[in-house]
Amino acid sequence: MSIHDSDAPLRYWVEDGIAHIRFNRPSVLNAIDVPTANGFLEACRAVSEDKQVRVVVLSGEGRAFIAGGDLAAMKASPVDTAQALIEAMHGGIALLAAMDAPVLASLHGAVAGGGLGVALAADLAIAAEGTRFNLAYVNIGASSDCSTSWALPRLVGMRKTMEIALLGETFDAAEALRIGLVNRVVPAAALQEETARLARRLADGPPLAQGRLKRLIRDSLGRSLQEQLDAEATGFAACAATADFAEGVAAFFDKRPARYQGR
Repeated sequence: MSIHDSDAPLRYWVEDGIAHIRFNRPSVLNAIDVPTANGFLEACRAVSEDKQVRVVVLSGEGRAFIAGGDLAAMKASPVDTAQALIEAMHGGIALLAAMDAPVLASLHGAVAGGGLGVALAADLAIAAEGTRFNLAYVNIGASSDCSTSWALPRLVGMRKTMEIALLGETFDAAEALRIGLVNRVVPAAALQEETARLARRLADGPPLAQGRLKRLIRDSLGRSLQEQLDAEATGFAACAATADFAEGVAAFFDKRPARYQGR
């Protein structure tokens, strides 16, 4: 699957091992309607099945990442529209979490509501200075979706999550960095370049080990210490049997960059 159509509400393409999922409704700050949500699910299915993909980059076209759900689209039939939108978005987010490839969110402008959920679904996030965040649901009389109530407490703690969720206040990129919501903040003019650089670094890494690490870390909060130790032992032994591990060790002693093949 590849969506290069500039008019599609969501675009998806793969270049040199890097998959791009870009929300593409700039006239409404990439607000998510049902066609956009369906496109997101389709793109996530495609990338989860593509063994050549080393990293996934999530981004938004125009002046924002994602300003949330499209309230205008929900107004006529709020329950049915919300259910269709949420079903597709939740399916896509679950696929992003389950895939071995690291997922990188590149954030700018508005990151609100379901847009914040998409950002939280990524494994890493980089934000431009000037990015504004708001969970926003309480401001329209709704509870949350898109995994926000699961991801936020794990990233920023229970008390801070309650503040973000119940007060519905906007906060900036510096605060997002301070509380651990994003990994890096860069000048707005450098966001595209820094995103590409970080994506390339991830894509050049050892995909089997990255997948094991991602699974270990994501699953750790549901395990006891002993269960996690056992999972780590199993994972390391599996990695040690790969050609990538042999290459990594050889590169270390040869003092050269490793060339990982994913086998």
